Amino acid sequence: MSNPQSTAATPTAADDPETVSAPIQQDRLWSDDGWTAKVIKNEDDDGWAVAMTLDGQSEPSLVGPWTMGRDKKNPKPLDAGAFTTLVKTASEIIRRHEQQTHAALHKSTKVAVPGGRVRVSLDIVPDEDNPYAELSACDDSGVELARERVAPNFRFNHDVASAWVASGYARHRGSES
Repeated sequence: MSNPQSTAATPTAADDPETVSAPIQQDRLWSDDGWTAKVIKNEDDDGWAVAMTLDGQSEPSLVGPWTMGRDKKNPKPLDAGAFTTLVKTASEIIRRHEQQTHAALHKSTKVAVPGGRVRVSLDIVPDEDNPYAELSACDDSGVELARERVAPNFRFNHDVASAWVASGYARHRGSES
């Protein structure tokens, strides 16, 4: 006999009406699906701008120019189509930022060795109090051959990786134990 509780959906914050705010659809403020668009006066000129903020974030992910209305004084009202486009654009900006951050913190190269290749990686851990990096080497099947903790500003490139592999994974000067 099956347990009736195991088939019931687990309630989430999205199911709780107290934690989910109703969509806001005003001319200058539109909020839905975790995003808020706010039309603001552009401080630099006589125009208007729109700020897109992801719920829970203190700073907007996107701030861009906004169209003037027909009267050439007030902003064009937000609408569903514009909001959808703004959400897509702001989401793409966040995704690109995450990709750029990942690329800066995780680098790798492959080094040819007799019988295959070794993938040498540098993974930086940007801890506020104690940042460090880990240099590691894995064979083609994913078996780890060596790992060493190094300074977060460790100079990593293909030549350095090749020299480390050729040395038999000798510890680098200044590496952390």
